[in-house]
Amino acid sequence: MGKIALLFAMILLPALSMAMTPEPVSAAPVSKELKKQLLGTPVYIQIFKEERTLELYGKIGNEFRLLDTYRICNFSGGLGPKRREGDFKSPEGFYNVKLNQLKPDSRFYRAINIGFPNQYDRNQGYSGNYLMIHGDCKSIGCYAMTNAYMDEIFTYVNAALRNGQQDVSISIYPFRMTDSNMQRHRYSTYASFWQQLQPGYAYFAKYHQPPMVNVASGKYVMNSSPAPVLASPEAASRSFLALSKAE
Repeated sequence: MGKIALLFAMILLPALSMAMTPEPVSAAPVSKELKKQLLGTPVYIQIFKEERTLELYGKIGNEFRLLDTYRICNFSGGLGPKRREGDFKSPEGFYNVKLNQLKPDSRFYRAINIGFPNQYDRNQGYSGNYLMIHGDCKSIGCYAMTNAYMDEIFTYVNAALRNGQQDVSISIYPFRMTDSNMQRHRYSTYASFWQQLQPGYAYFAKYHQPPMVNVASGKYVMNSSPAPVLASPEAASRSFLALSKAE
């Protein structure tokens, strides 16, 4: 019986591990040449607090590829969502940015208002205003970057929105939401909230497209299959042409 049980374990364990949320893979960004050519393509941002990392992705063909990774200079309040104005926390969750949320003349160099509170936050009674990704490396509830990093991030988001992307999705996670990290944080006060975020992380890892997120009964819910990101035909054509030239 012991040998039979061992045989079943050898067969089933690989299948179970494939169903789990992927472990982080150190994806190499596209080449500098291709990155320049992709200015104006649709973009997507992921933020990981624990790793102090902001990742900028650009759409190439039918998937989003890593353009670059940026060290977050400063954020406040540690892990966990922002709940009220004055708690000095930086938000976690799923946000969308439109052109009118960009501020090129911010007193913190340049800024992107992430749109806190979103529908989920409002349903929870959370409060706060002007939560940004900005420059100047100073934070009271925002995600602060160096001015050089902020200049590049702002430029790509601005170009994407002006070139036809309706809004830019920003997913903000406490950490890379692998099963091992979720297990490590299983006793946290925020564990049940983080369980709502993990499907968004897994969705992007599987489909290489931003998660399609809704709020139902006061919780984040994900669509189970990918859908195309809207952009102008010119942008789609240009991103495909850039890829074909550089690869």
